[in-house]
Amino acid sequence: MAIILASASPRRKELMERLCVQDLVILPARGEEKPPQDAGPGETVKALARAKAREVAAIRRAGGENNADDVIVAADTIVWHHGRIYGKPHSEKEAQEMLESLSGSTHEVYTGVCVIRGEQELTEYEKTSVTFRELTGEEILAYIATGEPMDKAGAYGAQGIASLFVSGIEGDFFNVIGLPVCRLGLMLKKTGVKLL
Repeated sequence: MAIILASASPRRKELMERLCVQDLVILPARGEEKPPQDAGPGETVKALARAKAREVAAIRRAGGENNADDVIVAADTIVWHHGRIYGKPHSEKEAQEMLESLSGSTHEVYTGVCVIRGEQELTEYEKTSVTFRELTGEEILAYIATGEPMDKAGAYGAQGIASLFVSGIEGDFFNVIGLPVCRLGLMLKKTGVKLL
């Protein structure tokens, strides 16, 4: 049995490796991420994670690599703040705008997770509240100059330099990194995969 991680995220890969997953295969989904219209944040991340998992399942079937014991894991993370979705910034200016908005306030991080094993498909999401202290304009620009914000939802990595900004977290910390490990473990258990 292999666990196929449908993600190119080095953070998700590292978290899976920390769980001592033996046969881990990285096979990122390539399709364009199209969030459903008028969906809330939880339904949005569930739909995006499900689309990634199904895409990778179809790729494996088409390539004749479909093993009923294999497990596909896909995830999608967004930041939700003031009724808006903050995905990965497309420019330094957009990263600056996101960080200025998050400064001195609390936002939510949502991660959808989809697990497919054979005919079983489970899709759930996790929500974590994150509070930032007040940030100065100088700090925001210095942080953007590190390059760290550019491939992360909400333009920050709580496990990296941006840990200097986080004054509080309520919920699963690993969810903020991009993979709610506790929830994933329970989902895998439901499909017959025990990590312990």
